[in-house]
Amino acid sequence: MAGVTVMSTSGKGTVTDSAGHYSIMVPTTDSICFSYQGKATMKFPVKEIRTSRSFDMSLHVDVHMLPTVEVTAMRRGYTVDSIENRNEYRKVFDFERDYLTSSSGGAGVGLNLDLLFSLRKAKRIEAFRRLLIQDEKDKYIDHRFNKELVKKITGLESPALEAFMVEYRPTYEMLLSFENDYDFYQFIKDCAYYFSRSWNRKHPLRK
Repeated sequence: MAGVTVMSTSGKGTVTDSAGHYSIMVPTTDSICFSYQGKATMKFPVKEIRTSRSFDMSLHVDVHMLPTVEVTAMRRGYTVDSIENRNEYRKVFDFERDYLTSSSGGAGVGLNLDLLFSLRKAKRIEAFRRLLIQDEKDKYIDHRFNKELVKKITGLESPALEAFMVEYRPTYEMLLSFENDYDFYQFIKDCAYYFSRSWNRKHPLRK
């Protein structure tokens, strides 16, 4: 099943892909549990899970609604920024195409001699391109996993809100794995449940 949240007792988490597959790195001293739409399984000690056999479980799920969140304007703003960023650094993103060019003599493919004799420059451009791509991914995460959205779904307040957003910040690949916004919002809600239990133990209310 897609969109199932997988959490470990150490705080690591992931979500199943469209085929129901997932990958999570945890020590043998950890335990993991699965949750979907607010329903969670018992905790399973990692050391007792046999990797040579299938590990199946089922959850009874009641359909319910999550808070409605309007993000249309922010999404459009991110898209415009991303396009402008690509246009501004077009030569950097496309530099591999310029490495092999059509020869001016006619038949065959020739080498761009300027780039051939400037390998250091090419390596610097490649490193810069990777940096730009990572920056785009980080901005996409910031756009989707923003404070206003997280606060509305979880009800967390500062400083717990900031701590939660650092500890459970999703990866770019994880965000792409969600089939819809509902699955993404449910992931945030499930993570907030585990976070709140740990946070309240470490920060008990003073009477």
